[in-house]
Amino acid sequence: MRKLFGTDGVRGIANKDPLTPENALRLGMALIYILNLKSPGKKLKVVIGKDTRISGYIFETALSSGICSMGSDVYLIGPMPTPGVAFITSSMRADAGVVISASHNPYYDNGIKFFDSKGFKFPEEIEYKIEDIFFSSILDSSKLRPVNANVGKAHRIDDATGRYVIFAKLTFPKCLTLNGLKIVIDCANGAGYKAAPEVFSELGAEVIVVASRPDGLNINEKCGSTYPEFISSEVLKNKADLGIAFDGDGDRAIFCDENGSILYGDEFLAICALYMKNIGELKNNGIVTTSMSNVALEILMKKNGINIIYADVGDRYIMEKMVEQGYNLGGEQSGHVIFLDDANTGDGIISALKLLTIMIRLNKSLFELRKVMTPFPQVLINIDVPYKKNLDELPEFNKKINYYNKILENRGRIFIRYSGTQNYLRILVEGEDGEEIKKIGLDLKEELLKHF
Repeated sequence: MRKLFGTDGVRGIANKDPLTPENALRLGMALIYILNLKSPGKKLKVVIGKDTRISGYIFETALSSGICSMGSDVYLIGPMPTPGVAFITSSMRADAGVVISASHNPYYDNGIKFFDSKGFKFPEEIEYKIEDIFFSSILDSSKLRPVNANVGKAHRIDDATGRYVIFAKLTFPKCLTLNGLKIVIDCANGAGYKAAPEVFSELGAEVIVVASRPDGLNINEKCGSTYPEFISSEVLKNKADLGIAFDGDGDRAIFCDENGSILYGDEFLAICALYMKNIGELKNNGIVTTSMSNVALEILMKKNGINIIYADVGDRYIMEKMVEQGYNLGGEQSGHVIFLDDANTGDGIISALKLLTIMIRLNKSLFELRKVMTPFPQVLINIDVPYKKNLDELPEFNKKINYYNKILENRGRIFIRYSGTQNYLRILVEGEDGEEIKKIGLDLKEELLKHF
């Protein structure tokens, strides 16, 4: 059983167990202990980046102390999108990267996640080993800690944002520019507030930047990918060609067409898959997604002879399937899309550049591009629960699910899961009739709340 790590690192309310500075220090020590098993005697290098939450200062300092106390060096790059931290880790030939972020969560949450030397998230087995060391007494031995000149140092890299901006721009075809396009960028007051505007303006777009003044408390607050109403209103107000809304750590993006209509991950995946297949760039003629994807995506892929492979919910599991089976495109409805030929993790900026490339080369607006797929109506209800009860122990709730599944047979579905990063139960209902699925979702919610 996991005690610390969830589906996306260690996450919780900042300064409360398990996400305390004491635990962060110990996590840093445990990380180096595990890395030293593979490279004994080597002076290790660890890159640390963060988003814009006020609590980032706490964990940046605590992690640095833990890592340096084990004789390894730290390279601090400050606020940086998660994919930027992965890139800097790889390009510096560092031994690991650490991201301090809770992604799309509110400011009072935070998280810690680790990347390997190539910029991939650590596999679960490494996280389990870190947990084992964290909870053992091994780290309490003074013999592990070097003294005198052998302790680690902390260095600050001031040009990290510039390096990442160059990397992101290189994924955009050199023969193209964004001249003539007006784009609204919602930075969610998060980690991409510096890098994102630079990328698109340097490529020639007229950029209108919103939610780009982080104060430590306003990350994701009524902005970003989890609050699409904001980007929609800004696109219409500015008569823009496109809107791009990032989440707090910049690894995902959702889009808004010129009419103010939101385009989520499934539609974006469909556009990219069809385009990449047509130009011969879709490896293994398939994509990887999750069970949360819209059924219309599967129908469209099969119609066009594209395989669709399902992974567990979470970008880690999508990536694992892609690497194992040789696919280069995968993603999920939330807007977390991975282009494995360009990056080792989801990258909202690269996703946006891919979409813009398709728009320019096909000479179509986003409104025209999205006509390839008509999503089935979906209702997603998030229920805040005090703890994660075993749903198999709720017979009345399961009776209702079975009842509604029979009603929706061959024209819809119900999917229920706990969030891997928060105490939420997510109820997804999908079908042809929007009003019908809304009623089903609310009835399931009402039934569920009786058991908490």
